[in-house]
Amino acid sequence: MHLFDTATKTLLPVDPPSGHIGMYFCGPTVYARAHAGNARPFVLGMWLSRWLRASGRTVTFVHNITDVNDKIYAAAPGASAGLANAATEWYLEDVAALGLGMPDHMPRVTDYVPRIIAFVASLIANDSAYVAGPDVYFRVSSDPAYGCLSRRRTLEPEDHRSNPAKEDPRDFALWKARKDGEDTFWESPWGAGRPGWHIECSVMAEALLGKAFEIHGGGLDLVFPHHENELAQSRALGGAFAKVWAHNGMLQFTGEKMAKSAGNITTIRQVLEEWGAEAFLLFLMAGHWRSPVEFSADTMAQAAARAQTFRNALTLAEARPDESQWAELAAALEDDFDTPRALTVMHRWASERQLGLLSRALEIFGLASLAHRPAAPADVLALSEQRDAARRGRDFALADKIRAEIESAGWDIRDDPSGASQLVKR
Repeated sequence: MHLFDTATKTLLPVDPPSGHIGMYFCGPTVYARAHAGNARPFVLGMWLSRWLRASGRTVTFVHNITDVNDKIYAAAPGASAGLANAATEWYLEDVAALGLGMPDHMPRVTDYVPRIIAFVASLIANDSAYVAGPDVYFRVSSDPAYGCLSRRRTLEPEDHRSNPAKEDPRDFALWKARKDGEDTFWESPWGAGRPGWHIECSVMAEALLGKAFEIHGGGLDLVFPHHENELAQSRALGGAFAKVWAHNGMLQFTGEKMAKSAGNITTIRQVLEEWGAEAFLLFLMAGHWRSPVEFSADTMAQAAARAQTFRNALTLAEARPDESQWAELAAALEDDFDTPRALTVMHRWASERQLGLLSRALEIFGLASLAHRPAAPADVLALSEQRDAARRGRDFALADKIRAEIESAGWDIRDDPSGASQLVKR
């Protein structure tokens, strides 16, 4: 498999000699119900891990929970721990409802603070970091390769933070002193406080995947400063870190990135309640993972129609199976995980009634439920039997009237040339 790498702007292979692929995808900062855009890195990571395993590789997929962060303290002064715990549970409920399963590890920052403190101490010891009062900063000038990921070595004016204790405006916090009213803090050699944002992911990734692994994912908005800073501090302690940086495009709402700060969010929960997991997954599948995707009622309606197309196809009899066609899907996914191309292949299989192949592909993307036909309730079954009797008696007007009743109850009725009929849930 080859994936596009943000650092080199090229497709890089991700198949190591060992056959084992380590993946770390940044998860949400938990201070509110997660919006639909937060689901994209989770879905991409789960799809990649499911495909890699189905094609014979072994995978360790890590997706973290950021439960210590400035945004949490700001959202719940004096009660940040309670909010973080509640929002973590909301997120776990919402992504579980997508039906893709869960990552191998979902570490929380609060479980890794002793490791973080040790990591920061090591950076100070090799002169990559320095103590400034009760805070600790990474010394960006100590890393000649800083900027290799984002191609940014200087800050925009709005990125500067006024702190006279910093040696360089680019330097970033590894450890922050506790402020008045903050209820979540730890003791450290530099006083009571908490980790900075970037150090958290470096430590969790190394703890679970080692100093070098294959894929680091996350939203495109994390390239700078978050991932640039992760890379710098991990490299400072001899870690090669990630081979491929895979940054997904953002969900857009009325042309802007969907974000809590922009106030233009639709939560994962709202999307699932209105459209269902199948339509949401097909919506994401229709856009290449590196591209932005427009979230709207129209694009979701198109995705729901795709779900219905596959559902309808899977009620038919299969044509003569041709397993050799599986290579077409594999070629699409091995080439930068091209899900729109894979979706085109799957639509052709639906039209050609290659239903075994279609079912296998749907399983990869967490859509096996499209092949499961719900049983009609007793009252709808009774109507269907009355309609069959009317047709046998050639009372077609009555048969059409009963069909309309069945359809108004949310069911389609399909007749085949033999005279048999079947009920399909809309």
